[in-house]
Amino acid sequence: MNLLLRLLYLVKILIDMVNKVYSKYKKNEIINKVILNSTVTKMDVYAPYIAKKAEPGEFIILRVNEDGERIPLTIAGYDREEGYISIIFQIVGSTTMLLNQLNVGDCILDFVGPLGKKTETEGLKKVAVVGGGVGCAIAYPVTKKLHDNGCVVHSVIGFRNKDLVILEKEFSEASDKLCLMTDDGSYGDKGLVTSALEKLINEGNQYDEVIAIGPLPMMKFVCLLTKKYNIKTIVSMNPIMVDGTGMCGACRLTVGGKIKFACIDGPEFDGFEVDFDEMISRSKSYSEFETRSREKTCNLFQKKVN
Repeated sequence: MNLLLRLLYLVKILIDMVNKVYSKYKKNEIINKVILNSTVTKMDVYAPYIAKKAEPGEFIILRVNEDGERIPLTIAGYDREEGYISIIFQIVGSTTMLLNQLNVGDCILDFVGPLGKKTETEGLKKVAVVGGGVGCAIAYPVTKKLHDNGCVVHSVIGFRNKDLVILEKEFSEASDKLCLMTDDGSYGDKGLVTSALEKLINEGNQYDEVIAIGPLPMMKFVCLLTKKYNIKTIVSMNPIMVDGTGMCGACRLTVGGKIKFACIDGPEFDGFEVDFDEMISRSKSYSEFETRSREKTCNLFQKKVN
């Protein structure tokens, strides 16, 4: 048995060596970078082992450099044949600022996944997918998989204004009906995603499920709406996370009166059971520290420019 294990270990080493020799890219290399708008960036990262098993709803955890923090990003797409994972992130803190400084050919130090549970799409015949802001990056791969499975998909996506719209073409191609909303009416229809969703429901659409992904307040009010109509609603939670394997407890949240961990029990949960008020409160716990960290990173970039 020991000899067999040693042989298998040697075979694995040989396979890894061959892959390194014949691969076009280095491990965790950025092979494509697209600026989606002034605050949102898309990157394709070469990670063949992750791409091989990735599913919509799962996430990765990355670290930009040795001194960097670990942050979770939900998988926004993947190509198993080409061996890359797509991530879409909003530039809001020091880590995403540092990540955005990397370009094609650069490598991300740590890129681990897939983590979490995949979105359950089997057996669904008609679904409404609701995405808000950068949450649309998470909602899109779910929408595409549902569409590819033959499910009727009505997508409702919302943004503050025209300049922040992302993935409109992709959603349009993967949806049987697309409602695009902006808060100020500068593009699509003026109003909130909840207004568009309620209109679809009142038109007689009977959904097996509503999937809502976006800011916490948005998901909360989507759930308050769908609860009136007794439509099962799934939400994707993205709390503070450290290790991503259930050991640290940083991503805990209350679901159905019980403590759950977003990293191993989620990130998707029954929206009717999530304590959104607690989540919203906890999401602000480190806002002061995050502000100082962001300012420090901004000052660092400014020194480099000068």
